[in-house]
Amino acid sequence: MADRSAGDGRTAGTVTGAAGAESTAEIGRRVLRLRTERGFTQRQLAEPAYTAAYVSTLEAGKVRPSEAALRHLADRLGVSYEELTTGRSPRDATRLRAAVTDARRALATGAAEDAAVLFAEVRDEAERLGFAEERSAALLGLGDCALETGDLTVARDHFEAVERLLAGEPLPRRIPAIRGRAVAHLLAGELRYSCYLLESSIDELNASGLHDPYALLLLYTAAIAPYMDMGAHARAVRAAELALALAPSVDDPGLIARMHRGVARTLIAEGRTAEADASLAKAQELYEQLRIHTDLAHCHWMRGYVHAQDGNLERAERELRTARDMLASKRAALFTVQVEVELADVLRRRGRTAEAEALLLPLLASTPAAGAANTAGEPGEAPGGAGTGEAPGEAGTGEAPGEAGTGEAPGQAGTGEAPGQAGLTADRGAVHAGGAHRLLGLIADERGDAEAAEEHYCAALSLLERTGAAGDLADLCRLLGDLLRREGRQEAAMDAYRTGLGHRAAPGTTTLGPAPAEPPM
Repeated sequence: MADRSAGDGRTAGTVTGAAGAESTAEIGRRVLRLRTERGFTQRQLAEPAYTAAYVSTLEAGKVRPSEAALRHLADRLGVSYEELTTGRSPRDATRLRAAVTDARRALATGAAEDAAVLFAEVRDEAERLGFAEERSAALLGLGDCALETGDLTVARDHFEAVERLLAGEPLPRRIPAIRGRAVAHLLAGELRYSCYLLESSIDELNASGLHDPYALLLLYTAAIAPYMDMGAHARAVRAAELALALAPSVDDPGLIARMHRGVARTLIAEGRTAEADASLAKAQELYEQLRIHTDLAHCHWMRGYVHAQDGNLERAERELRTARDMLASKRAALFTVQVEVELADVLRRRGRTAEAEALLLPLLASTPAAGAANTAGEPGEAPGGAGTGEAPGEAGTGEAPGEAGTGEAPGQAGTGEAPGQAGLTADRGAVHAGGAHRLLGLIADERGDAEAAEEHYCAALSLLERTGAAGDLADLCRLLGDLLRREGRQEAAMDAYRTGLGHRAAPGTTTLGPAPAEPPM
């Protein structure tokens, strides 16, 4: 047998080429470990092509093996060339992908906090083994968990980490993380920046010719919610139309269901409540089949809103309580308290203002005017502003992207607060925080407490101006102007009306700039 050690005795250092940048010392240790585990002697491992002395030198990290030598050793050791040179086994990749699937299932059916533990384990092991794809999948899952728990800063950090990890990959690979970051900004009340992230990604995809149907459907579906909240109804409708056109090219039932939820928002705004309910029914059927509990709760939430818009308050209350209890059972704090604002409006419109007040005040413990009182209601007003036609906020996730609910039985009013977390703040659910103050202002106004009503209206105005929710702002300014006019404060009332007119843009317009380019359909 020829001694092959001379031909493969390159200077010790780093293995290059197909083996990647792996130090000779690490490969030597790996060969020694695998040989020992299999009970081979150095001679048994080396034969017939190499010598025991060569294997000994290699294991000591004093020689840089050639690709031919590594393939010979991998074959003798019963492992793949990749596993020998990188330490990454295809079996490890398969196991980690299965673990990601298990964590996704846990997030869909249980508490996000429990799923986050599973995702973190996958992330740490994938990082240790050097599996970038599996690590990015785990980070994406952690971001989705943080969205559901309402930890919006944490969510953004995870999504940004995915974008950094996949920086060298084609843009479609990064779109789920970009969409997650946009949803986090939306939930924080940063509507314009959420739109900017989504629209700039759409433009980049189209400009580069990367017309990936899945990525585009993800982006157009996510854009509907901030468009609606900003009063850009025409742009939201167009996004819904493009999403529907892309849907037949996408084989992802969860995303298709999320699209139907988004489309329903545009139908509600157009007064097409029967069609909106049909769209939500399709989404609900898919979520039930997939057992995605958070998104299923969002369907009940939006159906409650549809019934409230139709004036069927009994059915609206039933759907909203179902949504609230489902989200509370998953400890989805932010989404839970947002539903409770919508539920409080229905209770107020049914004449149960004491229950509405008990539900709203604890949600606003950390916002201005939280201590103001209330009682009777004004029929026909939606929490986000009368006549805006807007549905509950978008989530994601998959997305949907909150945690800790009320833990109460159906029929009870509650705080909706998570342990150690505030309810609604300027940085967490700002649109619904403004809606809650608006409701409390209406209640105080109805009972004749003009001072408390003004305080709540002004608190709502401060919150909503930050978000850019144009339709809600215009309606709020009308309410404040009417109150001031009744109080004889004509100049202040005129200022409020003028402010409202400034926020009431023409239907379908927005301060966002030109709409993004559309893909070839």
